[in-house]
Amino acid sequence: MPIAKAKKELESLGTDDVLKVLATDKGSVLDMQGFAKANKHINLIKQATETDENGREIYVHYLSRVS
Repeated sequence: MPIAKAKKELESLGTDDVLKVLATDKGSVLDMQGFAKANKHINLIKQATETDENGREIYVHYLSRVS
């Protein structure tokens, strides 16, 4: 689901905007990498892992559109 939502949001971004996607599924790391690699108009800027207030891992993906 994060990819579908990200794709929709990316369509409305300007070329200098960055989309921050939060996911709870560890599989989103590889999914986002594949999504960016398959789509030449998407740039995966970086990925990180954070911990929320309940101790759960949150996978953070930063994406932008390529002009």
